[in-house]
Amino acid sequence: MMQHSRVLTLLALLLAAVPARAQPSEIVRSWNFAVSLDGDLIGTHRFDLRQAGPSLAMRGHADFAVKFLGLTLYRYRHEVTSRWQDACLDNLSAQTDDDGEKTSVSATASATATRVIRRRDGSGESELTVSGCMMDFAYWNPNLLTQTRLLNPQTGEIEAVQIIAGRTGAVQVQGAAVSARSWRILGAAQPIEVWYSAQGAWIGLDATVKGSRTLSYRLQ
Repeated sequence: MMQHSRVLTLLALLLAAVPARAQPSEIVRSWNFAVSLDGDLIGTHRFDLRQAGPSLAMRGHADFAVKFLGLTLYRYRHEVTSRWQDACLDNLSAQTDDDGEKTSVSATASATATRVIRRRDGSGESELTVSGCMMDFAYWNPNLLTQTRLLNPQTGEIEAVQIIAGRTGAVQVQGAAVSARSWRILGAAQPIEVWYSAQGAWIGLDATVKGSRTLSYRLQ
């Protein structure tokens, strides 16, 4: 588990990119990832961080298509918006189309708990309430590395996780090899390895998905 002082250092590096006089809704940092499956490019996933008064707002948009001989075998679209107060999720709204299976998740925090509502086409609505500060799988936020539970914005489930130091290596960023270290998220529905540069910037991700295939994000 990452020490608290290390997390504070990474958070300071992240927020250093936020201009002191950023206007409401101004994009202050973006991550644009090329997404591949077993080395084959299948789409993109973009994240835009905005200043929202005293808090931060994140918007993510993913669009994947797995094709063979010009035919689309699988399509995935995911859209999520979230607002953050300090290190805690204040609210979240997500919509997912997983090859025709459509789901939506919303989360709203109060002073002591977070209410999560899950809706799935053909399966109705379910609701749960969890106490305390919550985070989703916000890889851009270094406070993620201290968590023991995370909200899955696609399913609305609260996943118990253990996050441990991984390995060091080089990650391709815009055609250049960048020295990096990884952190492994254990216990999640899919094993995840998140890559950060030596300066603490999020630059990549590898996840094992259905069929033991590797889904990879590399910063463009």
